[in-house]
Amino acid sequence: QVQLVESGGGSVQPGGSLRLSCAASGRTFSSYAMGWFRQVPGKEREFVAAINWSGRSTKYANSVKGRFTISRDYDKNTVYLQMNSLKPEDTAVYYCAASRTSSAATSNTYEYNYWGQGTQVTVSS
Repeated sequence: QVQLVESGGGSVQPGGSLRLSCAASGRTFSSYAMGWFRQVPGKEREFVAAINWSGRSTKYANSVKGRFTISRDYDKNTVYLQMNSLKPEDTAVYYCAASRTSSAATSNTYEYNYWGQGTQVTVSS
């Protein structure tokens, strides 16, 4: 079993930055692909970024490419999402997820087995 706890959300003005963290429990963290997703009320959860088990491969949604960076720290069992040049349309609840069935950086929601509780990000002037 893997437990995921997100932190780092908050309110920021357009153009600002935030760094989300996702702390994972369990000794198998290093073998899991990890991902970030986001959701706004009334819409489906959408893919943001993913990183494979080794950290050498990443994948991004077109809407965040060049602005967001996903990374992982094996010593701390933590995945990060650095978000720069934030836009109002980035406002959402952000979820961390772990996949025990895929070691590749995948954007498919169904391939993720464990989810965090979510953290709110609000971009507004």
